Amino acid sequence: MPLHSPSSLGQTSSTARQALAHARIQSFIDAYRNEGYRIADIDPLGTISVPDIAALLPQTHGLEDEDIALAQHRFLDGLGLTNVKELTHHLSRLFCGPLALDCSGVRDEPRRQWLLARLAARDPGAEPQAQERAAILARLAAAEQWENYLQQDYPQAKRFSLEGCESLLLLMDTLVERCSFYQLDKLFFAMPHRGRLNLLVNLMQMPAAEIVAYFDASKTTPAAASAVDLPYHLGAEAVRHTALGQVGLFLAHNPSHLESAYPVLLGMARGYRASHPQAAPPASVVIHGDAAFCGQGVVMESLKLAQHPGYDVGGTVHVIVNNQIGFTTPNPLDPENHGYCTDIARIVGAPVLHVNADQPEAVLRAARIAFDYRMQFHADVVIDLVGYRRWGHAEQDTATVTQPLLHGFIDKHPSVTRLYAQSGWPGSDAGAALLATSSQQALTAFRGSRTGHAGVAAESSTPERAQDKASEAAAARSLNQMRQWVERMTRLPAGFEPHPAIVKLIAQWQHSVAAPEHPCSWNFAENMAYASLLSVGHGVRISGMDVQRGTFMQRHAVWHAVDEAQAQQRSFLPLREVAAPRASLEVINSPLSEEAVVGFEYGFSVQARPDALTIWEAQFGDFVNGAQIMIDQYITSGRGKWGYASALTMLLPHGYEGVGPEHSTGYLSRMLLLCAGQNIRVAYPSSSAQWFHLLRDQALHADRPLVVFTPKSVLHGEPRASSPLSDLLEQGFQPLLGDPEGPQASAVRRVVLCSGKVRYDLADARASAQDQETALLPVEQLYPFPTAQLGEVLRSYPQLQEVLWVQEEERNQGAWLCVRDAIEAALPETVRLRAVYRPDTASGPTASKASHYAQQASLVQAVFAQG
Repeated sequence: MPLHSPSSLGQTSSTARQALAHARIQSFIDAYRNEGYRIADIDPLGTISVPDIAALLPQTHGLEDEDIALAQHRFLDGLGLTNVKELTHHLSRLFCGPLALDCSGVRDEPRRQWLLARLAARDPGAEPQAQERAAILARLAAAEQWENYLQQDYPQAKRFSLEGCESLLLLMDTLVERCSFYQLDKLFFAMPHRGRLNLLVNLMQMPAAEIVAYFDASKTTPAAASAVDLPYHLGAEAVRHTALGQVGLFLAHNPSHLESAYPVLLGMARGYRASHPQAAPPASVVIHGDAAFCGQGVVMESLKLAQHPGYDVGGTVHVIVNNQIGFTTPNPLDPENHGYCTDIARIVGAPVLHVNADQPEAVLRAARIAFDYRMQFHADVVIDLVGYRRWGHAEQDTATVTQPLLHGFIDKHPSVTRLYAQSGWPGSDAGAALLATSSQQALTAFRGSRTGHAGVAAESSTPERAQDKASEAAAARSLNQMRQWVERMTRLPAGFEPHPAIVKLIAQWQHSVAAPEHPCSWNFAENMAYASLLSVGHGVRISGMDVQRGTFMQRHAVWHAVDEAQAQQRSFLPLREVAAPRASLEVINSPLSEEAVVGFEYGFSVQARPDALTIWEAQFGDFVNGAQIMIDQYITSGRGKWGYASALTMLLPHGYEGVGPEHSTGYLSRMLLLCAGQNIRVAYPSSSAQWFHLLRDQALHADRPLVVFTPKSVLHGEPRASSPLSDLLEQGFQPLLGDPEGPQASAVRRVVLCSGKVRYDLADARASAQDQETALLPVEQLYPFPTAQLGEVLRSYPQLQEVLWVQEEERNQGAWLCVRDAIEAALPETVRLRAVYRPDTASGPTASKASHYAQQASLVQAVFAQG
């Protein structure tokens, strides 16, 4: 008896053929989903060589016409396709048109499927009505006419034209509208030079007069006379009204280091969220140049940083204004070799939407998909707006010198406004008439805004710090209050078995508050400073490498234990036990990054509420080298250039201890060279009480950044650096300390000034020399220098003959050259000034501890041997 009847064999054969046809079609669809973007119509100039991709050929998959009817594939439902040619055309339209999806870097399958489904689905906005098309054309005309207006009236002005990517304005309009759709009331964005002036006028609604005033050659307008930065660095704030409500827009200022604004913007977005906990989290958008996106390391740092706890902003929409050239160097797409400037987005699994900048409706769709993806998955997404650059890097460049072939195509290529006027109203003159009307209206508005308007761009509206802090400054300064904090902070959760180091720490804290004369370690003083702030509602945010524990075991803000029953590690934050309900506390171990993290914390400090204490700590002082751009371009100059009131605190562990030429130093002299106009504050405390009061003072009163040269192991271990508890309770920060152990004022013939741990070496050397004529005055604040206070003290010594500055650093590496003039201004007549410092070397501090201590001993002994 046969195993199968003829009918069952036929059914089996039919099922197998159907399954095979289904597999062939699925393979063909997957090929277009995965590789279609490589042959997409995304280059307006058509200069990119499109590769032959075998996977996109039906024969590669063995696909035949009969498979279409046989497969019963769900993808084909309702399409009415009858053959392979029609299927190929349909897939090409979906995945290879002016909007193409590259999700090859997306590792999460649900996200991939969401993106593919969204691209394949019908977009309600894909077929705009006549009124909507007219609005699109009017916005394109506004973008184009702004550039024409500046070119005609200020042909020599450097403006970094948007021409070739004018549809960026439409893209940003759509992102604002999506914000409103999701009921987000704030959008933060950053961008480089190119197109900034255009967006300031057309998106941020800044009067054209405020921009053109910067181009006034006579410098007679108030704006021109008061300008402290270039116009294409300017930020702005505005409120845009949409059909669904209003959205606040914040464009961050930026310097010429273009991509440095990216982490700053992320910090601003998170800082705003921290200071407005009841509001919806803001959206973040960052606009990049194609060459800068793939070429500046801060982009990679920031992409990864935003994935890290404590730095998340709910995803960022990245827009690359891709003119396929970097400065004067070609940077074209390379589909043949999978070469795209967006490839670095793979490190965070971000999808890329490549879109042709000459196809406005596709640009609008890309913006909608990107923003919806960000809201759906709270993840980064990239829009690659592929256009061109009609002029050189700046309008004065002669681009044909370096790119004659490319600019031959560009010169013949119509603008996007003309192309859309032709395609949006095919076969009629309506588009051209609308374009002429819109262009004239825009040009008239730009020229008209100059009449009677000579203002300058408004200063940032960063909230000012409250002035009356007297009650808070006095708060939490009683012995009983400190005892209560220690009791609450050391009350461990049930079953929490702390490390022996923490057990010892708890005992030290309890001993410190037992009596006012008991010594307080740096660890205790720092934690009590934070406790005093958190208890009355001030936020505290500390980030950097190892800050939870402290590189030198000096903080211990987070305690850890192992839960044996659950076989997992538990954490306990003592400071949370004393924080008021409204006080935010974040202590975050950052990834191994300096530039991005410091930029983030700067941005956070600008937007966070004025009384929040924001701190970044370098693992070692020399690690600040990696963040020098942020220090130079933002922290020390942002207030003067843009009005940004930041009170960021930077902690740079410093002090020569024989640990090599790098880790020994925080480059004190370099920080002091950046000081001007009281832009920052530089302090070098040498006792735990000074440390306590400095932190509180920064949180309660400061409106500018603070750079603190903090101690390392030697000063932490110096018993004399541990102040009695009474000093924490009764005093305040002193920029200049006295000499309670020194000689009587009438006997002083010499004053030694110094900063940091060398004060204790000098005190020992003075005692060994039995010197009875030298007073030792530690300078705890190096900028602004306490000149008036020093002068008053020096005048109290009637027999004074000499003032000596002593530093453990070499001549150029310490504070001497930066404080010399300030000291001279305080000197009484006839008193001479000189300095003692370590001999200069090419490498800096010695690496050998033995050599270091020998040099230190020689240094301080020389002070008194010459006395």
